Amino acid sequence: MSDLQLETPRLRLRLMQSSDLDDLLRIFGDPKVMASFGGATFNREQMERWMHRNIEHQNLHGYGLFSVILQSEGLLIGDCGLEHMKVEEDQASELGYDFRSDYWNQDFATEAATAVRDYAFNVLHLPRLISLIRVGNAASKRVSEKIGMRFVAEITRNGISYWKYAIDGISNKHFIERPNGIRISN
Repeated sequence: MSDLQLETPRLRLRLMQSSDLDDLLRIFGDPKVMASFGGATFNREQMERWMHRNIEHQNLHGYGLFSVILQSEGLLIGDCGLEHMKVEEDQASELGYDFRSDYWNQDFATEAATAVRDYAFNVLHLPRLISLIRVGNAASKRVSEKIGMRFVAEITRNGISYWKYAIDGISNKHFIERPNGIRISN
């Protein structure tokens, strides 16, 4: 599993590694990025805990967050992937992403999320994906809609209001029938 990669025309998504710490800290240490979480920036110790939790999740569930590499520069510009969680008493697989703010508005989140969506349905055969988006985060809402997700409900989780978006694998065959340049390799 450690060699798993997804490739799109501009991005390479590979499993997160402990050596990604400094690059990820650049993302989670950015106040613009953290504003979407409504929280303070991460310090190195918080980033290490977050990474450790994500790598453990990957090992436990067989999937997790990918580090997103911009192929033209060989630069880690974000993360995108799946997290298994409990939402409203149901088990769910959430598709989420975080990108460096200097790479926003270039469709990288949409490109990465499309690759992860296709991987989730075509390889992992997950029945449904959700995304939890903080109320007011219009950019993430647009990404969810671009990849075929639809608004389901507004929910409160841990005292925070979210828009819940979802897509079902069986009813959305458009990504199976239309090749999009995504390559999966082990």
